[in-house]
Amino acid sequence: MKKLLTNLNFQVIAGILLGIAVGFTFKSFGPAAKIISQTFISLITMLIGPIIFFTIVLGIAGMNDMKKVGRVGGKALLYFEIMSTLALVIGVIVANVLKPGSNFAGHAAADTTKLAAFQKAAADMHWIDFLTHIVPVNVFDAFAKNDILQILFFAILFGFGLSFMGEEGQPVISLFDKLSKVFFNIMRMVMRLAPIGAFGGMAWTISTYGIDTLKPLALLMGSVYLTSIFFIFGVLGLVCYLYKFSLWKYLGFIKEEILVVWGTSSSESVLPAMMDKMEKFGCSKSVVGLVIPAGYSFNLDGTTIYLSMSVIFLAQVFHIPLTLLQQLTIIGILMITSKGAAGVTGSGFIILASTLAAIKIIPAEGVAILLGVDRFMSEARAITNMIGNGVATIVIAKSEGEFASPPAP
Repeated sequence: MKKLLTNLNFQVIAGILLGIAVGFTFKSFGPAAKIISQTFISLITMLIGPIIFFTIVLGIAGMNDMKKVGRVGGKALLYFEIMSTLALVIGVIVANVLKPGSNFAGHAAADTTKLAAFQKAAADMHWIDFLTHIVPVNVFDAFAKNDILQILFFAILFGFGLSFMGEEGQPVISLFDKLSKVFFNIMRMVMRLAPIGAFGGMAWTISTYGIDTLKPLALLMGSVYLTSIFFIFGVLGLVCYLYKFSLWKYLGFIKEEILVVWGTSSSESVLPAMMDKMEKFGCSKSVVGLVIPAGYSFNLDGTTIYLSMSVIFLAQVFHIPLTLLQQLTIIGILMITSKGAAGVTGSGFIILASTLAAIKIIPAEGVAILLGVDRFMSEARAITNMIGNGVATIVIAKSEGEFASPPAP
């Protein structure tokens, strides 16, 4: 019994269930619960920048062949684009088959009071800005803002610069290796607080939005979850089979991270832990350091499923028939706009609003319909994103011969 009570998985599940009960019973606890959840996520995010930086620098500096760095990065980006496109197409197909918005009658009462901020952000958002934003004006500012893409870019340049020093760079590599271990030790300490963070996140969600908000949009929610499950066990399962590793063994290895993401609705809450777990699972440090951080920007499978299904859902709500050409156009636009979802607060709504503005077919104010229920779908998005990035890391590691046999359970 004592062993069960001290098990982190059990503690996180207990925290989630307790959060649901407290949030449902004590609505006034919402603000306090939000503080608890945000504090835990802040503890994690303060470690993300340094851990990404040290891991990437050490990975690149440890590679003797610089061409290999470019090859790994190229393979990762190609894989990300293929999987993201598949996720978009599957989302569109499922939304067309299940038609979650065809019988929805609540759009007239949609709350549009919060929509102005998202519409403004969408109007200000341009794909070219996303590309130019990758290069930081100030390196320290990138770390201060915890901008993953900018830190990733600087770390790659720093790693190349360090690798060119040869033996002279060994003292720096040795120091960075020790600092990296310090940050991972801090991360393991923080993860012991995961049950409290999961409790706060779930209590805030339930107390703020309430179970009743789910009813009008239950079919859309069910469709998103069903599609995410199909993508994980169908598409990613097939990828695992082709690359000869067990999806179930992988999922069992990261079960703690899955539970934490479920409780906090944030895949970033386990980014450092996933990097650590992927190394322990058998992937080399250099591959993990490049693929995981890049995946958090370019391989958002769960987010792309949500975006594609939401667009089709809103078209059905407003009784707007979309031709095959229009749906293919939407997929093409989403392939571009979804890449801007990384590191943007409220990214789901901003990307969705910018897509609706681009296609000019569906009323942009329709996004307001999803405001109340979005939080309940964020778990599916975040978990799918996280699982997909782990699978991508294993695939790239195996293709490069940088994968050792995973440990026995």
